[in-house]
Amino acid sequence: MTTEMPPPPSEPPTAAALPSPPAEPPAAAPKKLFNPLLAGLLGLAVGAGIVGGAWAYTSRDTAPDTFTLIGTFTLTEGAVRTEGENCRGNGGYDDIAQGTSVTVYDAAGGVAATGSLGESQYSVGACAFIVTVDDVPKGEKFYQVEVSHRGKVQLTGKEAEDGKLAATLG
Repeated sequence: MTTEMPPPPSEPPTAAALPSPPAEPPAAAPKKLFNPLLAGLLGLAVGAGIVGGAWAYTSRDTAPDTFTLIGTFTLTEGAVRTEGENCRGNGGYDDIAQGTSVTVYDAAGGVAATGSLGESQYSVGACAFIVTVDDVPKGEKFYQVEVSHRGKVQLTGKEAEDGKLAATLG
């Protein structure tokens, strides 16, 4: 083995003599982003879940307890048969018919809920209507119920919640 160094070249190397530079690596394929439709659907599902959960959580704590006031309202004067067994008021009672407003007042006199007269039944000169008023707040000592503008009928909170409304006019 020798330790001699070769003599330096007298001429600069030509381009053919130089080693070629390494080839560039191939360009990496771009990463595929989320499919926009899939991303939109995923966002919609997550958002709906959050909103629904919040609504369910808050509604259970803030919704007042309510009941449906049910009972009957009977018109004993001026009742006339309409079609079949149905009936309505006549003369001075022509404001009494299916759909007439029913207002429920709380103990302080404020409007607690509203509804209307339901189906009617004619029998021996009288007309009996079904009364159903939804979403009446519970907890009052008494309630007052008014059909049309015909005056208020009072009943206890227990009677109202137990469906014991039985009012008459005429």
